[in-house]
Amino acid sequence: MATMAFTHSNQSLLRPRSFAVKDDCFCLFEGTLENLASLRQEYGLSKCVNEVLFVIEAYRTFRDRAPYPACKMVGHLEGQFAFVIFDRGTKTVFTAADSNGKVPLYWGITADGCLSFSGDAELLKAACGKSLASFPQGCFYSSASGLRSYEYPKNKVMGIPTMDGEMCGTAFKVEHENISAPMV
Repeated sequence: MATMAFTHSNQSLLRPRSFAVKDDCFCLFEGTLENLASLRQEYGLSKCVNEVLFVIEAYRTFRDRAPYPACKMVGHLEGQFAFVIFDRGTKTVFTAADSNGKVPLYWGITADGCLSFSGDAELLKAACGKSLASFPQGCFYSSASGLRSYEYPKNKVMGIPTMDGEMCGTAFKVEHENISAPMV
């Protein structure tokens, strides 16, 4: 079971929020894609396709044409964005955030054990209590394959437990050959 909700309340003019459903794929998208015009052309989509519809189409392409890796799909996105897709057909959650963290996205585990995402940390804190963290920049999460970096897809993403006052959270780092880059 999945529940999705969004509002335009407190929405930034520079980072609009949108919601769309297509072929059992539900998507919440916040932000803008600077390269949307070239992506539409690359995927053969019409000019009326906006960011949220594009992300659904790109996700479906990745899903249906395996082994097309998700890191390639998300790695082509340029701009300030965060999105959550729920694919009802495969019962999969797919989430990503831009590499600069310009659009806030948080995730946590609710009291009943469900994974939850929000752009509002206080709202998520009410649902997750002490179990939440910022979603790592430059990463994507799939309930089918876990958390990965789309910038460094061959490298592991490591979670490091943190305490911020009463909050239990996790900072994320991408392992490099001998160097770790923070993904906070």
